[in-house]
Amino acid sequence: MAATHVLHRHLHHLPPVAVSAEGVWITDREGRRYLDASGGAAVSCLGHGHPDVLAAMHAQTDRIAYAHTSFFTTDVAEELARELVRTGPAGTSHAYFVSGGSEAVEAALKLARQYFLEIGQPQRSHFIARRQSYHGNTLGALAVGGNAWRREPFAPILMPATHVSPCYPYRELQPGETPEQYGRRLARELEEAILRVGADQVIAFIAETVGGATAGVLTPVPGYFKAVREVCDRHGVLLILDEVMCGMGRTGTLHACEQEGVVPDLITIAKGLGGGYQPIGAVLAQQRIVEAMSRGSGFFQHGHTYLGHPVACAAALAVQRVIERDGLLAQVRRRGDFLHGLLQETFGAHPHVGDIRGRGLFWGIELVRDRASKAPFDPALKVHARLKKQAMALGLMVYPMGGTVDGHYGDHLLLAPPFVASESELGLVAQRLHAALEAVISSL
Repeated sequence: MAATHVLHRHLHHLPPVAVSAEGVWITDREGRRYLDASGGAAVSCLGHGHPDVLAAMHAQTDRIAYAHTSFFTTDVAEELARELVRTGPAGTSHAYFVSGGSEAVEAALKLARQYFLEIGQPQRSHFIARRQSYHGNTLGALAVGGNAWRREPFAPILMPATHVSPCYPYRELQPGETPEQYGRRLARELEEAILRVGADQVIAFIAETVGGATAGVLTPVPGYFKAVREVCDRHGVLLILDEVMCGMGRTGTLHACEQEGVVPDLITIAKGLGGGYQPIGAVLAQQRIVEAMSRGSGFFQHGHTYLGHPVACAAALAVQRVIERDGLLAQVRRRGDFLHGLLQETFGAHPHVGDIRGRGLFWGIELVRDRASKAPFDPALKVHARLKKQAMALGLMVYPMGGTVDGHYGDHLLLAPPFVASESELGLVAQRLHAALEAVISSL
């Protein structure tokens, strides 16, 4: 292995060196081209090298690249906040800018806690979340997250949190139970958890509107989030929706919660906000949350060095303007229907594909050893890792993960191609993915 002084994710493997990218393609130093069918980690919503975004970043750098928010605000941060409030869920009044999804979740947790301090309920100190969820890798986000293998090494230093069942109908819908009944059952489980902890002790319930990489795009059943919202309201518990991966157009609406007919108290966004052109994330807050703080201490007791970074805000503003100008939300819905059809045609009867699920340009494929029984592969086979390696060898980037079922068993892959991907490029995704999966299965 060539010498490196970068502490890479895997110390025994040096990844290819990316040297250029355009549209949905990334090229490495050896000249190999990779079709980015996962947008990295569901990040690159406009693909790579979009001229409008690059121009906006360049222009902002020429004006001012950095100003610390303890001294200044900037026009571009103010403009981005106005845009996000304009297009945000009803009642959204403010945006708090950070550098990514984990920071956004940390900020949301602290904002929720401070809200209760401001309104005279300091005893509220507990969060409830879901198993098989992912909210980030910083300690607070990891504590509320339900990704078992990520949590395990750091469990002794994580704050306590309660975890309830995910909305996972492929595995957990009971015989004879309708999806609506299943959603109501999950809402009752949440309410029971709130009452066990003590309704006056719980700060918030945090959930991904559409589950992300941990369990492979878990879409909520009809009525689930409305029932959850009612439970939270009944007990004065805040609802935090994590849309770091599924938000900002990925599922076909700007915010995934629009399709659920609910408004969260706080919503976290990142990845598709800036499309990977700069590190940026945000928390969108309801007006009543901010007003309570304004009437109280008058400040948010939190902060980072790169809050509201002007170049990051310029990139995000440009990304959002392109999405609106070019009608890309409607395109995501059209291309999503097309991709869903391709996946069903290619894998719908595959003996080792258990479930195909998703919305818009956000799809998960759960792999199984036996389709009839839904039995997963032996974790020792590392099917997800083999699939990633084989897909890369065929010039395809997908986002596989293990531990789909319970943190130990199960394999899936996630697809999140750029909103600008053409139908022919999506066809190539299905073709190469099928070849990769067949090669992996034949090697087992």
